[in-house]
Amino acid sequence: MAADRNQGRPGSGDPLRDTIAAIATPPGRGALAVLRMSGPDAVLILGQLIGEPQREWTPNMATLCRLRSAATGKTLDESLVTFFRAPKSYTGEDLVEISTHGGYLTPNLVLEELLTLGARRAEPGEFTKRAYLHGKMDLTQAEAVADLIEGVAPRSREVALYHLERGLAERIESLREDIVGVSALLIQHLDFPEEDEGATPLPVIVERARNVGKRIDQLLSTAPAGELLREGALAVLAGRPNSGKSSLFNAMLGKERAIVDAEAGTTRDALEAVVSVKGYPFRLVDTAGLRDSRSLVEEAGRVEVQGIEVARRYLAEADVVIYCSPVDAPLDAEEAAFLESVE
Repeated sequence: MAADRNQGRPGSGDPLRDTIAAIATPPGRGALAVLRMSGPDAVLILGQLIGEPQREWTPNMATLCRLRSAATGKTLDESLVTFFRAPKSYTGEDLVEISTHGGYLTPNLVLEELLTLGARRAEPGEFTKRAYLHGKMDLTQAEAVADLIEGVAPRSREVALYHLERGLAERIESLREDIVGVSALLIQHLDFPEEDEGATPLPVIVERARNVGKRIDQLLSTAPAGELLREGALAVLAGRPNSGKSSLFNAMLGKERAIVDAEAGTTRDALEAVVSVKGYPFRLVDTAGLRDSRSLVEEAGRVEVQGIEVARRYLAEADVVIYCSPVDAPLDAEEAAFLESVE
């Protein structure tokens, strides 16, 4: 059996000798589901799955196959199978993609059969990890794959694609070449100190080093913006009770997520959702209405007081504060002081 020859089983010390398998599509109802299997025994396990161990596979061509249980011989599904031969695959290994009918039951039955035949359940991100370890992509591209999958706004997707196409990697490689060049010039001066004037004057080397330093600083300065694109800027809705925070929250989401009522204090906890505004991701938070210090103890209940404390913690971490106030109610001194404190 394949399981007997799979030397990469847990505890073998060499995870790259495992044959791994996983469902690549999210669970739920749908017409199709895709399973992936990668590793040295992928073809052997596939042959046992279809009952044709000696079958020759044409790379990059989808083939309709009947999948069977090795134990009972019963049909599991009729599926399209595509084989990608190493190293011309996503992972750099022999890789099989199986398109089964969708839903929850069928793809999981096929996955369990693959595991029975000797594959190991892949860890999250392990296919991309193998692509990185086999030199199919660099680290910036591997991170871009995760960003592309998890991105919730068009701008996030654009940046992830830029990194996937080695945009960031090329900038880093250019910096590395310049650093190595400056280092070589400095070494030349250190190795031949008796020379009055080296091949490259020292002021020129210093200027080149400064330029490299500026470029490094410029690249590092983009990190906070990149983090905001990845995680979403924290935008907190704040204001007094019944100031329209929940109505605005629902309007920005395009659905009724927060309770809206004329009674003050209906929002007791923070509600968080991710929205896209002009292509940029934001973590939008609806918070409990802020009461002034005099009315807090007198009017607010214990649960609402806790909600207000949660709101203040969100406000302390916010990237953007959207303060809501009725148009016909002028700001009082405490509200004005609050707005000044968050500028």
